[in-house]
Amino acid sequence: MAENFVADVLICGAGAAGLTLAIDLARRGVSFRLIDKIDGPFRGSRGKGIQPRTQEVFEDLGLIDRLVAIAGLYPPQREYRHEGGWTDSVVVESGPPTPAEPYHIPLMAPQFLTEGVMRERLAELGGRPAFGCELIGFEQDGEGVTAHIRAAAGEETVRARYLVGADGGRSFVRRALDIGFPGKTLGVRAMVADVVLTGLGRDAWHRFNEGSMGRQMSICPLAGTDLFQLQAPIPLEGDVDLSAEALSTMVAGRLGRDDVRVHSVAWASAYDMNARLADRYRVDRVLLVGDAAHVHPPTGGQGLNTSIQDAYNLGWKLAAVVAGASDALLDSYEEERRPIAAGMLGLATRLLDAARQGDMRRGREVHQLDIGYAGSSLAMETPERTGGLLPGDRAPDAPVRGAAGQPTRLFTLFKGPHWTLLGYQAARELAPPRRGLHIHTLGPRGDILDEGGCVRDAYGLAPGDWALVRPDGYLGGIVGAGRVDALEGYFRKVGLE
Repeated sequence: MAENFVADVLICGAGAAGLTLAIDLARRGVSFRLIDKIDGPFRGSRGKGIQPRTQEVFEDLGLIDRLVAIAGLYPPQREYRHEGGWTDSVVVESGPPTPAEPYHIPLMAPQFLTEGVMRERLAELGGRPAFGCELIGFEQDGEGVTAHIRAAAGEETVRARYLVGADGGRSFVRRALDIGFPGKTLGVRAMVADVVLTGLGRDAWHRFNEGSMGRQMSICPLAGTDLFQLQAPIPLEGDVDLSAEALSTMVAGRLGRDDVRVHSVAWASAYDMNARLADRYRVDRVLLVGDAAHVHPPTGGQGLNTSIQDAYNLGWKLAAVVAGASDALLDSYEEERRPIAAGMLGLATRLLDAARQGDMRRGREVHQLDIGYAGSSLAMETPERTGGLLPGDRAPDAPVRGAAGQPTRLFTLFKGPHWTLLGYQAARELAPPRRGLHIHTLGPRGDILDEGGCVRDAYGLAPGDWALVRPDGYLGGIVGAGRVDALEGYFRKVGLE
């Protein structure tokens, strides 16, 4: 007798990670249900930085242009001196775009605007989150997960093949699985508030008393809004008043001036900074993504971006398994993503230590363009390569031209839920077509022309080589001339039968 599944995947948590996963599943035709216990969309700015690698993800998911339209660039950082005057500097170091890396500058977009764009994209694909629906329990067996949900209309029990906990640092799903969440509280308690404020211009990110944890204050204009984000360390103990009047008093005291006033508060929160990483990302048919698996201090703008990329890594794997690939494919999710989160936690903690000293600078390391999965079980090379681009690395972009004469880019060829196989001066007939795989050959008789040599330079392919690009934009494998048949075992592993 067939199982009565409500959905293939139940996603608990409709923040950025849950929305990314829902969008990716929706475009793949995988049924899902997206729930969140809060009554409506998150209203705060908490994660406001969109790093270049996440911009590439958003291009693939079909929402980068509308996000850029409402976002903005980070203004210069203005540090006020005790003796008067100030010094302006760039917040994030960046260089010009290149053919291989078209996005090179982090964007500023308050989290509520980013998630609004994501919900709009999800609606285009036929999905929407169900707010006010709380997961209160679940059990799993060899076929699926039985979940118990409480909503205003009452309680219901639903059945799904998989459950994904995208429900934040206090994750119910993680605690129900009894997964350890080791790490540390970093000895910093802070407040963040989105406010209407007068007395400061919107041309700079204003920073006062850098290096003093007792008096430090940051006031940043939020792109796409008329709000400012106010951030400041606060005492480790005791209640904190986050009303407009109390925040105005705090601002006056820390700035030493009374011309800057908070008139209203749109959202505010006080929190302890933590760095924690879940012991496991998966227990059978239940998986964790985003803050449910790792929490970061806000320094470096890594938390939101790491969470989105978790879901982007998991989406195509869940879809493949639902369609018949081996369930073992899901083991590669933790294998690939947990080390990345560990690295990002280390980076954010180091930047927090620098911020305490008043000397935080963000370089290329925050862009997440150098993240890869070298050594992954999904990285294949035949024969072994001694240098250059390797399986597991991010697949670079490059301008190319179609054989019909129209300009395009590799990212345009990659865009969508499919795999891509690139043959460099290779015979197309050597790679039999199959569902879910787009095949392109580059060269004089190919369908794609590498006139500027950008593909050659970025990928380091020799004539006859084939490069297999995963749906999430990383290199799955590189095989040499005459070895395309070696990909057959790989195709079986990932469900490309």
